[in-house]
Amino acid sequence: MEEVALHTRLRPGKEAEYDRVHAEIPAALDDALRAAGVHSWRIWRSGRELFHLVVCEDYAVMREHLREHPANVPWQARMASLLEVADDYSGAESGVGLVWELPCAKSN
Repeated sequence: MEEVALHTRLRPGKEAEYDRVHAEIPAALDDALRAAGVHSWRIWRSGRELFHLVVCEDYAVMREHLREHPANVPWQARMASLLEVADDYSGAESGVGLVWELPCAKSN
């Protein structure tokens, strides 16, 4: 199981539209994500900055599965109109590196 943190940025003025588009994810895309091994995908937004946390079986395999998937291709085209930099699915994206984490509480 992998947890991958991602950062993306919206084009200026696209905040409300991004939120609207994500209010309901197409069922076919939901199915494709799950079939690709995604267990959870959460997105936080601060202004134009987007922070994603993806929990999946294998991030590289997931990306390859979705690259040309008929449910993902139109979704990515829609996202490209909202994001400052479109995701090209080149395989180069490895996520944001973890710098620090609060350890679990110590047992007495």
